[in-house]
Amino acid sequence: MAKIKVVVVDDSALVRSLLTEIINRQADMTCVGAAADPLVAREMIRETNPDVITLDVEMPRMDGLEFLSRLMRLRPMPVVMVSTLTEQGAEATLRALELGAVDFVAKPRIGVSSGLQELAGDIVDKIRVAASAHVKRLPAAPAAGAAPVNGGAHEAPRAALPRVSTEKIICIGASTGGTEAIREVLMPMPADAPAIVITQHMPPGFTTSFANRLNSLCRIRVQEAQHGQRILPGHAYIAPGGHHFRIDRSGSNYLAVVEDTEPVNRHRPSVEVLFKSAARVLGPNALGIMLTGMGADGAQAMREMKDAGSYNYVQDEASCVVFGMPRMAIQCGAAHEVLPLSQIATAVLNRLASAPAGVRHRI
Repeated sequence: MAKIKVVVVDDSALVRSLLTEIINRQADMTCVGAAADPLVAREMIRETNPDVITLDVEMPRMDGLEFLSRLMRLRPMPVVMVSTLTEQGAEATLRALELGAVDFVAKPRIGVSSGLQELAGDIVDKIRVAASAHVKRLPAAPAAGAAPVNGGAHEAPRAALPRVSTEKIICIGASTGGTEAIREVLMPMPADAPAIVITQHMPPGFTTSFANRLNSLCRIRVQEAQHGQRILPGHAYIAPGGHHFRIDRSGSNYLAVVEDTEPVNRHRPSVEVLFKSAARVLGPNALGIMLTGMGADGAQAMREMKDAGSYNYVQDEASCVVFGMPRMAIQCGAAHEVLPLSQIATAVLNRLASAPAGVRHRI
C-alpha cells in the first residue's frame, strides 16, 4: 500500500526536524518535504503532490491562514494545522478550521521538543485521518464588506417556533470537522430554542474561544459548561476542553456536571459520557445529533438514548469531513434519520414545532 505523503510547513527548523522524524518513523507515511514558509511550500506541493500538509499559523512572507485560504480555493487538500496553545493561537486555529483545515495539533510554547514527542501519537493519528478526509473547495473570497463565507448571525429572520417544552434538550456529539458542523446546526436556532448540550473533541485552551466565536454568530447564547449551572432554554453549553460534561437532574432542574475524570474511549471530553447521561436523565425529552468525527465515541451511548426514547439524527457520509462516529452510530442502530448537514437544523426545528409541549420524563 502506498505511503501517505506529507509536506511539513513551519518556520521553526526544530519543529520541521521533529515533525519530519515523527512522520518518517511511521510505516505508513513519509515526509516528502519540509518548507520554512508558504512560498517555498507552494513549489514543494507542486513537485511532490502530497496527501496531507501540516501547516504552522505564524510564518514569515505569508501568514499561514492566508496560505490556507489560497490553497483551499485553488488546490484543496487535507491540512492539519500546528497551532500555539495561546488565546490568539486558538482564534487563528478556529479560523483555519473555518477555511477548511481538517484538524489541528496544539504545540507547547515551551519545551517544544519534548512536547511534540509526547504528542507524536496524536499527530500521526490526525495525519492518517486527514489523508482520507473529505475536503471541499473554498468559495471565492467575498467582496469587501460582504458577509462571511458561511453567513452571519443576522440572516433573514426565521419565524418563531410554536411554544415547545422546556424539558426538551438537544444533545450534540462531534469530533474531526465538528467545529464547522456544529456552527451550521446552531446558527439557524431561534433565541427561544430548547437547551443544547455539546461535546466536541477539543483540548484545553480552545473551547473558550470556540464558544465565544459561536456566541458571536448565533441567536442563542453559547458558552462553556460550568459545573453545577442550570441548563436553560435559549442556551448552548459546550464541554470544556480536557473535561467530561454530563447532565444531571435536581428536582425540576437539569444541571451541568463537569468532571476531570479518566478519558473514555481515549477522549476527554467524551461524547459517550454526555450521551449516556442523556439516556439516563432525559429519556424521551432528548433529541440526539451525531456529527462528523473519527472513531466510535458516543455511538453505543446514542443507541442507549434511542432505547430510552430519544429521537436521533446522524450526519450523512457525503457531508462529513470524516464518516467515523456517524457510521458507527448507524451501525449500532442509533439513528432515526440520516441527513446531510445542511438539513439537520431544519429537521430538528420542524420536529420541535410539531412535538407536544409539556412532556415530562418520569425518573
